[in-house]
Amino acid sequence: MNQTAHSQPEYNLGVVRQFTVMTIVWGIVGMFIGVVIASQLAWPVLNFDLPWISFGRLRPLHTNAVIFAFGGCALMASSFYIVQRTCRVTLALPALASFVFWGWQLVIVLAAISLPLGFTSGKEYAELEWPIDILLAVVWIAYAIVFFTTIARRTTSHIYVANWFFGAFIITVAVLHIVNSMAVPVSMTKSYSAYGGAMDAMIQWWYGHNAVGFFLTAGFLGMMYYFIPIQAGRPVYSYRLSVVHFWGLIAIYIWAGPHHLHYTALPDWTQSLGMVFSLILLAPSWGGMINGIMTLSGAWEKLRTDPILKFLIVALSFYGMSTFEGPMMAIKTVNALSHYTDWTIGHVHSGALGWVAMITIGSLYILIPRAFNKPQMYSIKLINVHFWMSTIGTILYVASMWISGIMQGLMWRAVNSDGTLTYSFIESIAASHPYYIIRLIGGGLFFLGMFLLAYNAWKTIRTPNDQFPTTQSEA
Repeated sequence: MNQTAHSQPEYNLGVVRQFTVMTIVWGIVGMFIGVVIASQLAWPVLNFDLPWISFGRLRPLHTNAVIFAFGGCALMASSFYIVQRTCRVTLALPALASFVFWGWQLVIVLAAISLPLGFTSGKEYAELEWPIDILLAVVWIAYAIVFFTTIARRTTSHIYVANWFFGAFIITVAVLHIVNSMAVPVSMTKSYSAYGGAMDAMIQWWYGHNAVGFFLTAGFLGMMYYFIPIQAGRPVYSYRLSVVHFWGLIAIYIWAGPHHLHYTALPDWTQSLGMVFSLILLAPSWGGMINGIMTLSGAWEKLRTDPILKFLIVALSFYGMSTFEGPMMAIKTVNALSHYTDWTIGHVHSGALGWVAMITIGSLYILIPRAFNKPQMYSIKLINVHFWMSTIGTILYVASMWISGIMQGLMWRAVNSDGTLTYSFIESIAASHPYYIIRLIGGGLFFLGMFLLAYNAWKTIRTPNDQFPTTQSEA
C-alpha cells in the first residue's frame, strides 16, 4: 500500500485525475457561493432585489455545490484510486467509469442552472427536480457497478476497511436518494413529493441526516483509513477497532434522523427514538476518531514538520468534536434552545469545513502527486500557509455561530414577569449582525485558502519531475 502509484502503470489514473481536478474547481465555486450568501446575511442589500441571486436560491446551490460537486468529486477520485491500490487490480469497466465522470459533471451543471432559476422540490439537500434526480440515480448506479466490479475482480483475498466504508456509502446513498426523491411530475420542471405531511418530513430527514451520515461521514472515513496510514507511514492503530467502528456506524446512523424533527408533528415516540440512537452514535464515531489519531502513536513528531498530516489530524479532531456536539444537540432539552438557531449552522460547518473539507484537502495533497506521477507537491510552504488559513477560518466561522446561536436561543425564550416576550425577533437578528460579519471573515479565509491549493496543484502537475525542489525548505 505504501508503493507510489507511478510504480504500477496498469492502474487507471485518468478518471482519478479528472475527478481530482474537478474537486478543486467545484470547491472554489461552491465556497465562493457560500461567501456570497454569508455576505447577503450580513448585508441583505447584496441580494440586489434579483431573484436569481437571492439568498433563497443561492443557498441550495451552495449546499449542492459543496456536498455533491466538491465532496462528490473528492469521494469518487479517492474511491477509484483506493479501490485499485488496495485490490491490486485496474479499475473495472473504464468506459463506464468515464460515463460516471461526465454524467456527474452534467448533474452539477444542471443543478447550477436550475436552482437559481427557482426550479426546486423544496427538500433539504434534495432540491433537484425529477429529471435531474433520475439522471443522478443512473450515474450513481453506474458508479456502484464500477466500484463493486473492481472489488469482485480483486487479486487480494482481503477487502481493506476503506472499501467497506466506500461500499456502504455508495449503497446507502443510492437507497436514500431513490426513496426520498419519489415524486409525481406535473411538468418537466415541477413535481410533488409522493409522500404527505409528517411522513414526507420523516422520509426527508431519514434522507437528510444520512446524507450527512453516509455521504459526508462514511465516505470520508474511507479516505481517512487510507491516507492517514499512508502519510504517517504506519499501519492503522487497530484494525479490529476499524471493523467495530464500521458496523457500529452502519447499524446506528440510519436511525438518527428524527432528531431533526423535535417539537414538530412527528410522533413523540419517534422523536425520542431518534434522540436515543443519536446518543448511542457517539460511541462508534469516537471509536473511529481515536483509531485515526492513535495511528500516529509513536510518530507524533511528524506533526511538527508535515502540514499534510496536520490537515488530516485536525480534520479528525473536528470530526470528534462535531460527532460529540450532534448527539448533545439531539437531546430534547438542549434542542429546545438550539433548534432553528445559528448554533445548528455552527455545528454543520464544524463538520463540513473542519472535518469534510480538511480531510479532503489533506487527502488531495497526498493524492495529486501519486495520480499525476510526481515526486511530491510543488510547495510544502504553501501547504502550511493553507493549513493555518483553513484552521483559523473554520474556528472563526464555528465560534461566531455558536455564540450567535446560543444568544438567539436565550433571547427567543426570555419572558417578562407578565409572560410577554422580552425581545422581538428583529432584536435577535440585530444582535446577531456582528457574528455574521465574523462568519463571513472566517468563511472568506477558508475560501481564499482554496486558491493556494489550486495554484499548488497546478504547479505540481505542470512542473517536470526533474525540476522539483529537493528539500522541504526549498519547497
